[in-house]
Amino acid sequence: MRILLVEAENAVAGYLRKGLKENGFAVDIARQPEDARDWMNRTEYDLLVCAGVAQPTVLKAFKSGALQTPVLFLTSHDAGETPSGNYLSKPFGFSDLLTHVRSILHSDCGSVDELVEIADLRMDLVRHRVSRGEARLDLTPKEFLLLSLLMRKSGEILSRAVIADQVWDINFETNTNLVDVHVRRLRAKVDDPFPKKLIHTVRGVGYVLEDRGAKSD
Repeated sequence: MRILLVEAENAVAGYLRKGLKENGFAVDIARQPEDARDWMNRTEYDLLVCAGVAQPTVLKAFKSGALQTPVLFLTSHDAGETPSGNYLSKPFGFSDLLTHVRSILHSDCGSVDELVEIADLRMDLVRHRVSRGEARLDLTPKEFLLLSLLMRKSGEILSRAVIADQVWDINFETNTNLVDVHVRRLRAKVDDPFPKKLIHTVRGVGYVLEDRGAKSD
């Protein structure tokens, strides 16, 4: 799931992004309301986490119905007019933030879990669970984020540069094998124990996850 974090302070934004990414979320940062609008015009987000100077602007848009994305407000005072459960009072622990984020996302999904399924591979994006057939897969946070990107873009060839940006938030350098190493580790859990292979290499381009049948490439 992808989160847009609106926070002007670099240290706070970096801390929150790091924690959220370690728990399997893709996170972008906007410093000001104008930046947030630009991000949201380019990208579809599952949640907006809003702190600091942007709150009045975002709250106004949220209350008017102009903003459809769920919002979690981080505030140092009683959020009063914000929807019940959609704010977290400062100071707070990161575990509190994570609980609120997951609660809002789960509520927004309604009574049906947000699931992604390709062949017999199944990912629960809310509960952070992955299974293949009857087998539960134990993934690290980075493996979960990598697999969620591949599954949500199923059938789309993703370059190493795109994967590095989305999963690690870094610019890909041709002399690093970071992406290849992590794809190899992911394949060891997702593909190697099963006859049908789902993660495929596109030579000279990148990777794609799709159901092509039983043969691996």
